[in-house]
Amino acid sequence: MSQSSASAGLPANVIVLERGWLSSNNILFLGVHETAVVDTGYATHAEQTVALVESVLGDRALDRILNTHLHSDHCGGNSALEERYPSVRIEIPPGEAALVERWDESGLSFLATGQTCPRFGFGGLLQPDTECMLGDRPWQVHAAPGHDPHSIILFDAASRTLISADALWEHGFGIAFPELAGEPSFGDMAATLDLIESLGPLRVVPGHGAIFYDVSKALAIARKRLDGLQRDPVKHARHAIKVLMKFKLLEMQVVALEEWRLWLHSTPYLAMIHARFFGGVEFDQLTADILQELIAAGAAEKDQIAIRNL
Repeated sequence: MSQSSASAGLPANVIVLERGWLSSNNILFLGVHETAVVDTGYATHAEQTVALVESVLGDRALDRILNTHLHSDHCGGNSALEERYPSVRIEIPPGEAALVERWDESGLSFLATGQTCPRFGFGGLLQPDTECMLGDRPWQVHAAPGHDPHSIILFDAASRTLISADALWEHGFGIAFPELAGEPSFGDMAATLDLIESLGPLRVVPGHGAIFYDVSKALAIARKRLDGLQRDPVKHARHAIKVLMKFKLLEMQVVALEEWRLWLHSTPYLAMIHARFFGGVEFDQLTADILQELIAAGAAEKDQIAIRNL
């Protein structure tokens, strides 16, 4: 984990906690009268998230939590922070508010992806095409569909700083999850990249990875990758299975073979991707082949008893 602030060209009251997988980065705002954090990481890292936030805030309370989108690696620390700071106000994009209100884990993707997220509530909505005050400055809220249909990004026009979530990384972007379910989103991804270009950021704080400054290069990489995925959606689907499998290995570290098999067969997203893109291959064979790719890449190892993350 590394910490960046004004030395990275950010406003002086913005501190970026760069997290490792499984967690998203956390962006803290220290206003005169209010503190806030954007995105809270994964549930298994929640204790560390709370400790990191405490180390920055000191004696101050955390007043607001904002989630760019509701994937488990971006909102998994909400509950722990809510417990630590009982008066905190959680703000989420509006698209899934009803699902959060009734806590529909299937609709929220947690069960579908075989991931974990403790229940949390919310007290406000991040409406696109509005502004919200963070660290005593107005940040624009923009819709950024593609990776997730309800995702938002945040832009400070004064410093030209963009919080891009998973819409743009230095070397790509997050999986186009709607595409895997048969809901076209590659076009939304392209439109979001166009939006980012039109904003003209000088620096980008991504959902994962370090702050970066060569935005034109990152956009070119993203567009090239997107073009390749549009031409070969099966490659995208295979990559998605690999990412979900690696994510689970990162979470569990060591998993018995039978437990791994049960997880594979109980994760709806894997079954859905298999049915849509790989119907001619047995599910067990497909997942075994992809696991072998992870092993060949040095990302996992397997023996007669268990699979281990590397």
